[in-house]
Amino acid sequence: MEKLNKISQYLACVLIIHIVTCLAQNPVREHIYNRREHSLIKPFLTAGLSVPYWDYTGSVIFTQNYVRLTPDEQSMSGSIWNQIPCWNRNWEVVVDFKVAGKGKDLFGDGFVVWYARDRMITGPVFGSKDFFSGLAIIVDTYSNHNGPHNHQHPYISAMVNNGTLTYDHDRDGTHTQLAGCEARFRNVEHTTQLKIRYENDVLSVHTDLENKNEWKECFTVDGVELPTGYYFGASATTGDLSDNHLINSIKFFELEGATTAERSQIIPHAAKFEEPREHVDDPKPGWSNLKIFIVILFGMIGAVILSIGGYMYYEKYQQNKKKRFY
Repeated sequence: MEKLNKISQYLACVLIIHIVTCLAQNPVREHIYNRREHSLIKPFLTAGLSVPYWDYTGSVIFTQNYVRLTPDEQSMSGSIWNQIPCWNRNWEVVVDFKVAGKGKDLFGDGFVVWYARDRMITGPVFGSKDFFSGLAIIVDTYSNHNGPHNHQHPYISAMVNNGTLTYDHDRDGTHTQLAGCEARFRNVEHTTQLKIRYENDVLSVHTDLENKNEWKECFTVDGVELPTGYYFGASATTGDLSDNHLINSIKFFELEGATTAERSQIIPHAAKFEEPREHVDDPKPGWSNLKIFIVILFGMIGAVILSIGGYMYYEKYQQNKKKRFY
């Protein structure tokens, strides 16, 4: 009996060690995916061709595999907006996206992931309203960037607005951005992801652009105060330059922390912004090769017409001169 007890104790110790080892290798996830109403996942459309929990406007189309905000065409704009406000103070949103197009050197404009008070209002900020209230994670792909830069495009940045600030396209929003990072994701074959995390007034953005299931920090900013009760959304736009802007999924994760309504009345606020740069007007565009060709062509045609006219005038003048001698 004593020997049996020792064996039982040994087996119990082995089992405990095994459980501890498994927990160490596979820690409990820090977030729980249980808020379907804030997520946009396949299948997007119901049998009635409606999209559960989401509205859309503009050039948006839904397919079996993705949501296209804009096609690779000029002057297009589209947006999607969650119908239900988020009352969670702490949350995480993972956006699986793809940006691609025919342009090799020139492309744009970009898209935005929103957490904003007002929804479904079109405007000049990548397809949505200016002077917004809330948070914008701006994915700017405009290759012909405005003014002097110390970074390349595409570029990811964050902007917090209390409704009084304008997004200045002439400065690519650098006078109001909290932070940003370069991100090379355009025209890649694999999936690309953006993770936006807001926890205890700390905003962080990470990317997985190489399909390695590894998050790389883009930036982290503390002192960011966001109210509850705002809406998630995404919008994109094209101008003279264009791209396909595709959303494969938006997944919402509820982090630990109470669902709070008392923060619904606070005003969006950021403790600090990056140093603004001086405004520099874009240089006036030069003449394209086509314009130069057309000018030369019409110049040559004009010269030929003048030559013919001059010749005809000379011939007529000579004929009139001969008549005087008869």
